[in-house]
Amino acid sequence: MRRLLIACASLVALSLTIAGMARADELPAGDAMRGAKVYEQRCGACHSLEANRVGPRHHGVYGRKAGSVTDFPYSPAVKASQVIWSQDTLNAWLTDPQKLIPGQRMNYRLGDPQLRADVIAFLKKESGK
Repeated sequence: MRRLLIACASLVALSLTIAGMARADELPAGDAMRGAKVYEQRCGACHSLEANRVGPRHHGVYGRKAGSVTDFPYSPAVKASQVIWSQDTLNAWLTDPQKLIPGQRMNYRLGDPQLRADVIAFLKKESGK
């Protein structure tokens, strides 16, 4: 029973955290072609669509549970999170990863809302969504 209460409290806290963050409906329309270029320039040093690097591979990330690529060593915080990657959660993550999942290890932010929208559009397209 105690575990169930802790799990419920965690989900409520996560929901409140996400609700208070930058929302995708506040983003400009994203352009996947521009997003591909931004992804390569800004994300490509640590990430790839097909291979794990410093960060996990991103093919299929849109709609996937955070921390679920089986052969990548995520932080305990990301593994324990209940985040599903969507426009809202990706926008919140790229705005401030630490705020979305405290204790995670990514220290990069993408401050420009248009660039975030473009990268999210690219990741969504590459995930077949």
